[in-house]
Amino acid sequence: MNGSGTMGYGREIESLWSIDTLGAYVTKGLSLKPHHGNPPPRVWEEGQGMLNSIGLQNVGLERFFAEYFPLFKKRNTPIVINFFGFTDEEYIECAASIRPDPFIIALEINLSCPNVTKGGICMGKEAQSVFSIIERVKRRTPIPLIAKLTPEVADIVQIAQAAVSAGADGITLINTMPGVSIDLAAKRVAFRGGLSGPPLKPIALKAVADVSRAVHVPVIGAGGITDHEDVIQFLMAGAQAVQVGTATFIDPFAIPKMLAGVARYMDEHGLARLESLVGAAHA
Repeated sequence: MNGSGTMGYGREIESLWSIDTLGAYVTKGLSLKPHHGNPPPRVWEEGQGMLNSIGLQNVGLERFFAEYFPLFKKRNTPIVINFFGFTDEEYIECAASIRPDPFIIALEINLSCPNVTKGGICMGKEAQSVFSIIERVKRRTPIPLIAKLTPEVADIVQIAQAAVSAGADGITLINTMPGVSIDLAAKRVAFRGGLSGPPLKPIALKAVADVSRAVHVPVIGAGGITDHEDVIQFLMAGAQAVQVGTATFIDPFAIPKMLAGVARYMDEHGLARLESLVGAAHA
């Protein structure tokens, strides 16, 4: 899969490769109503990684389903709808407004957004808040629910267990880490945003390894995946699927190359099923 927000609304990549190359497409974070996001600059290259401060700009649910959803039906490509809100009520209303469809295989709840009713605290940082919002959303939608977790916590296993206890059907690990860049000449913070790319890989890999041992639902690995060897490492750590994001900014053909690389690895090692790799590093 692609990581949420890294491949537009799907059609943008079609001039290079067909969206049905993916096992599933993950939408940009969608809200009930359109959201304008942050003023530019929104992306900042930093070492081997990338800082972004898009601010969750999106066209809203209504326009997404009217203008963009038909492409996935045409391409016979399942989708995961990433969604968010700035209050508990917005999360719940957004999820409830998404009608079940055979092509919607899951909703991915972004738990890294600040909850403005609680002083701007990210609800994904507290186990009780995660339990509460997952439980309330699950009551309002029959669509499987995946919790995308922030790494900015003391114990991500505890947070994941709270999500699963509340009814989450899967866990995505991890979202970006907050970071800044300093302008030496101006002696000021030049950019604030979420850090993604290769620097996140060891953190994400550990989160996947720890959480996949502790919960009984599928875990999706995300964070710093740049080639097929990274994909295989995440599977061996316990992920049943992966999401690729920043790598596609470096090379827009990164995902097709990774798929080809995984296929070669399996052929070279006489593996018939991808599942044989999942959790192999736990032995």
